[in-house]
Amino acid sequence: MSTSNRTGPAPAAADPEHVDPAVWRTAITIVVGALAVVFDTTIVSVALNDLAKDLDAPLSTIQWVSTGYLLAVFVTIPLAGWAQERLGGKRLWIASLGVFLLGSILSALAWDATGLIVFRVVQGIGGGMMMPLTATLIMQAAKGRTIGKVMSLITVPTALGPILGPVLGGLILHLADWRWMFLVNIPFCVVGGGLARRNLPDDRPASDGPRARLDVIGVLLLSPGVAALIYGLSQAEGGAGFTGAKVLVPLLGGFALVGGFTAWALTRTSGALVNLRLFRHRATASASTLLFLGGFSLYGAMMLLPLYFQQVRGEDALGAGLLLIPQGVGALLARGLAGTYTDRVGPRRVAAAAFAVVAAATVPFAFVTADTSEVLLMAALLVRGIGLGAAMIAPTGAAYVGLEHKEIADASIITRVAQQIGGSVGIAVLVVILQHTVGDAHTPGALADGFDAAFWWSVVFTAAAIPLCLLLPGRPRPVAPADNAEAEVAVEV
Repeated sequence: MSTSNRTGPAPAAADPEHVDPAVWRTAITIVVGALAVVFDTTIVSVALNDLAKDLDAPLSTIQWVSTGYLLAVFVTIPLAGWAQERLGGKRLWIASLGVFLLGSILSALAWDATGLIVFRVVQGIGGGMMMPLTATLIMQAAKGRTIGKVMSLITVPTALGPILGPVLGGLILHLADWRWMFLVNIPFCVVGGGLARRNLPDDRPASDGPRARLDVIGVLLLSPGVAALIYGLSQAEGGAGFTGAKVLVPLLGGFALVGGFTAWALTRTSGALVNLRLFRHRATASASTLLFLGGFSLYGAMMLLPLYFQQVRGEDALGAGLLLIPQGVGALLARGLAGTYTDRVGPRRVAAAAFAVVAAATVPFAFVTADTSEVLLMAALLVRGIGLGAAMIAPTGAAYVGLEHKEIADASIITRVAQQIGGSVGIAVLVVILQHTVGDAHTPGALADGFDAAFWWSVVFTAAAIPLCLLLPGRPRPVAPADNAEAEVAVEV
């Protein structure tokens, strides 16, 4: 059986290997700007101790440099669809990049901790708009064709940020002042803005057409709800774990607000801040679930890996970051093949194989000791990176199969939020597990035993994604468009 959104006959089959040069120009343009946002998010995470010393502030205050940015991102993400409909994708991208650039410059000039936190919030507002817009603009340009190859480029920032960001941050702190962590964003923003002005199509809405109305109730429910969930998960540390008030209160409040938005959005036939009716599409629903688990696997394990190298092996932040490079190399090596095979055999098979590889390559870390060979661990990281690269491409591309042009923006928001919440859940759960298994241990051997248990849980959650991959679309059947209409893709289900 197959489903298709095709209207009218097509004269010939489209070449499944060909990507329109205009799509590549759009993708490269967007990725250049997106790299600034993704790297900035992870670079700052390794500098909190330096910031606390230089700005003479307690670590509990400096922590808001990261937390404030993260919350600003998640308050803003749900607004991206409405803002694009109101301003047009090109103008919104350039404006968001400009806000992020302004926040970066101000952060580099910050004179105290309070100022830095405020300026990071400015950065977060710009970054929050850019995150879902990255996929939206490229997928709209691709018009349903060669989704796998296109996604292999879109997901480069997502894969490389958590892996190479800490390395870049460690190098900057080793060679220069912390302010360069924000100044390094300037060339990405300037070049990205120039490319956007030249390469992105002018898609501003007609001045005499209907103006998109903001779903105010949706904003008041969804944006703070998602932010509260992320904040609550970020506080899951210490002996209380998930039972402490500082975790339970924001989590329960966040669930209540998101639940309220769900009820509100499903009662509306149109105009909701985010179209949750997209979950009726099996591809979008299953892809979002897999991206949640993929975020768990990526971000959760990326918290464990540097901690293992630092606490058990005695590496500093830079040394731990350098040891993680093979995983980034693996992710890069996987992208071309994963994209090509997603287009040839469908995301279902690629995703199932990719999650299986990630789970298998994480198993060696469940047996680590203080003396485990670094060569063995780096080889496992290389293979793990290959699996992660493919595991992000297949479900991300599958989320857009069968959607109309106007639905792509909502799908981008849904998948982005699912992946980020999955990452936050992964970090929170593994932190609590690690704290309970490590306890008061101080010797490398006892610490390694605690990490073994945490890595086993990471394997379990990754393996749980494999059967869910069967819900993704099967082999695609590309069809050539007629009269320059948008391409359609028939998919085996």
